Amino acid sequence: MCGIVGYIGDKEAYPILIKGLKRLEYRGYDSAGVAILNDVVKLYKKKGKVSDLENFVATNDIHGKVGIGHTRWATHGEPNDANAHPHFSMNKDFVIIHNGIIENYAKLKDDLTAKGYTFKSETDTEVLANLIEYIYRKRDISAELAIRMALSRVQGAYGLVVMCKNEPDKLIAARKGSPLVIGIGKGEYYIASDATPIVEYTKSVIYLNDNDIAVVSRNELKLKTIQDKALTPNVQELSLDVGELDKGGFDHFMLKEIYEQPKAITDTFRGRITPDHKDIQLGGMLDIWPKMLQSRRIIIIACGTSWHAGLVGEYLFEEFARMPVEVEYGSEFRYRNPIIYEDDVVIAISQSGETADTLAAIKLAKEAGATVIGICNVVGSSIPRETDGGVYTHAGPEIGVASTKAFTAQVTVLTMMALKLAQLKGSISSHQLDELIDQMVLIPGKIESVLEKNEKIFGIAEKYKNSSNALYLGRGFLFPVALEGALKLKEISYIHAEGYPAAEMKHGPIALIDENMPVFVVATKDSSYEKIVSNIQEVKARNGKVIAVVTHGDEVIKSMADHFIEVPECSEYLAPLLTTIPLQLLSYHIAVMRGCNVDQPRNLAKSVTVE
Repeated sequence: MCGIVGYIGDKEAYPILIKGLKRLEYRGYDSAGVAILNDVVKLYKKKGKVSDLENFVATNDIHGKVGIGHTRWATHGEPNDANAHPHFSMNKDFVIIHNGIIENYAKLKDDLTAKGYTFKSETDTEVLANLIEYIYRKRDISAELAIRMALSRVQGAYGLVVMCKNEPDKLIAARKGSPLVIGIGKGEYYIASDATPIVEYTKSVIYLNDNDIAVVSRNELKLKTIQDKALTPNVQELSLDVGELDKGGFDHFMLKEIYEQPKAITDTFRGRITPDHKDIQLGGMLDIWPKMLQSRRIIIIACGTSWHAGLVGEYLFEEFARMPVEVEYGSEFRYRNPIIYEDDVVIAISQSGETADTLAAIKLAKEAGATVIGICNVVGSSIPRETDGGVYTHAGPEIGVASTKAFTAQVTVLTMMALKLAQLKGSISSHQLDELIDQMVLIPGKIESVLEKNEKIFGIAEKYKNSSNALYLGRGFLFPVALEGALKLKEISYIHAEGYPAAEMKHGPIALIDENMPVFVVATKDSSYEKIVSNIQEVKARNGKVIAVVTHGDEVIKSMADHFIEVPECSEYLAPLLTTIPLQLLSYHIAVMRGCNVDQPRNLAKSVTVE
């Protein structure tokens, strides 16, 4: 969840570190710091934004060509200057930045305290720094060996970079459960928690795997396991472009990414839907289809917005492929004792490809012998490397913490997977398949027409910006859209919101409805249309305020609703791709009107890489 950046080479490190930390702000953080090595280690850190760190550092010596930087999202210890990273070891032999959680830090801290070590912070990271130093001094060994020995005693997850004052021309990085990538330059190396701080300097990168350790000097990189087994680096080329990391004239990344959805969906099905619109080809699934055809069931594992996409996937697979589907939260699945069969197919969904709970669930499924498929957006991330196959979305970088284009790209992939599986099983007619593929190709243009209603949506948002609570209702394929709409509103505007299947309103939530309660109803024309009309009447009978997303030309619900937003007509199976757009825009405008930081909501991080 936190951000890491490191540099060693012939350039001044500080400008690279600061720019890198700004690139990583989207991940969410509460403090930031840098350490620069130039004869001695100069360490500066500050609670707050990277700009606060810049102001703090402004009058200090920042020269040096080796350095590390960090943005912290608090786990152990409150957000303050002392708990911010980097951290010195007690005698300042080492300085460390660390993402993840050291689960046995309390016992390690007690042991070190008994040996005379003192601590200036509440963090598990400082415990690790002191453990490394204790081993280093006691055994009189190299920094690399001390780090490897210390990590062998650690339980938990980490992505870390360490500098040693007595070995000033190297950085040592290690990973277990928290991502790290190394960028390769000419006589220089870059280290980061993801590729965004690196892309403007190099396209050649190495992604560390779990239990890898990299010893990096200006002209050499040695890659090995924690157990000291030499590894051959797998150098990959970044497809990310630095221009994709700018706002492109929009006020916020979130708004830009909402507007990028027609392109993101097109890019996701481009090359996968054949030119004649009669077939779907998913290259990463070629070896998986036979297993899916023989499988007992599908289990979809995800968290947050990706879980909502998974719910849409459940409806799609069951409707077309006629296979039983279970949708699980990764965080719950991994801590149960779930029943997993060897002929199960598990689909793991994650925008970042690094979601810790989803990764842990993948490992659990693989240990049980299941076939595991990944759907993610980041090439080279952990989930594609841990799974048996899968499909990348092509949404491009998503910087806003609240996922928008990631959701619709994931639903696009799930739709293609469900239709292809149905075709292979013979559970869909060629006529229906052709018709749905034709309609899918039209979805980006239809989203464009929804985006043209932004001004009207802005006006509706103004009326409800001061609400304290909100309900979101939908049926069938639109129930997950209601859940996703509620999540968007609460995570960026801090208004309490809940999504429900519309029929469940009578089982409790209807008690909340009064003249102050906005009820957002996703009510396009589908097989549940008459039922949703009845649900709206129930809301209106209790003086609730109804904001309805309806099919263009629907006069019935328009006459009942206080406000309506029309979307083009489309198949009910594809309606989630259209109907989520106005709910995203409503949440965005309400949050901006309330003065919220929509790109970096409080307490949230883009990629949840710890439990």
